[in-house]
Amino acid sequence: MSNKIAIVTGGSRGLGRNMALHLAKKGIDVILTYNSKLAEANEVVTQIEQVGGKAVALQLNVADSKSFAAFTEQVKAVLSKTWNAERFDFLVNNAGIGMHASFSETTEEQFDQLLNIHLKGPFFLSQKLLAMINDGGRIINVSSGLTRFALPGYAAYALMKGGIETLTKYMAKELGSRGIAVNVVAPGAIETDFGGGAVRDNAQLNQFVAAQTALGRAGLPDDIGGVIASLLSEDNRWVNGQRIEASGGMFL
Repeated sequence: MSNKIAIVTGGSRGLGRNMALHLAKKGIDVILTYNSKLAEANEVVTQIEQVGGKAVALQLNVADSKSFAAFTEQVKAVLSKTWNAERFDFLVNNAGIGMHASFSETTEEQFDQLLNIHLKGPFFLSQKLLAMINDGGRIINVSSGLTRFALPGYAAYALMKGGIETLTKYMAKELGSRGIAVNVVAPGAIETDFGGGAVRDNAQLNQFVAAQTALGRAGLPDDIGGVIASLLSEDNRWVNGQRIEASGGMFL
C-alpha cells in the first residue's frame, strides 16, 4: 500500500518542521513549503529521507494568493513525478509569522500582512487544493491559544486566528459529504524562532509562560508535532470540527 501524503505549509522551520518530521516517522510522506529558507527546507527533506520517507520542498508565499494557481500546478507535477499519484491526503495550514503590536499602535500594513498570511492565505489555498485532496482526507488549520485568552500586543494576530477557527467549522460542515474532517490545533507559547524567538530567548517571558502553565514549562516543538501526527492517524478519524488546544494548560 502506498504511503499517505501530507502538505505542510511553512515546513522549513519551527513547528512546521517538527510536524513534517513527526508525520514522516508515522510513515506519511510530505510536501513541505518554505517561503525563503530553501537550505532549511532541503535539510528537512534530507531528514525525512533518512527515516525512509519521501519528501519534496516547494516554494510558497501564503500571503500571495495570486500565486496559488501556479503552486497547485507544481503540486500536481510533484505528485505525478514523485508518487505517481494525482491526489494527496492531508493539508496542514501552518505557515505564519508572529507580530507583537498593541491595539492602539497596530498599523494597517501590519493588519493586512497578518490577514493575508493567516486568514486569506489558508482560505484560498485550501480552496485551490480541494480538488486534489482524497475523499476521506483531512485538513488541520493551526491557530493559537491567544484566541481563548488575551495577552496585550496580539489583537490583530489573534483576530485572524479567531477567523480561522470559525472557518474550520464551516469547512468541516461543507466538506463532510466527501468524508474530509477539518480541525484546529491551537498551540500555546512554544520555544521556536517564531516572533523573533521571544519565548525561547527571553528568559523573563519564558518564566512568565512557565508560571501560567499547569505543566510548569513553556512548550517545545515536539509537543505540537506529535499532536498533528496523532490527529491525522486513523485513531482520530471521528474527531471533526474541533479546536484542540495544545498548551500544557495555559491560563486554566
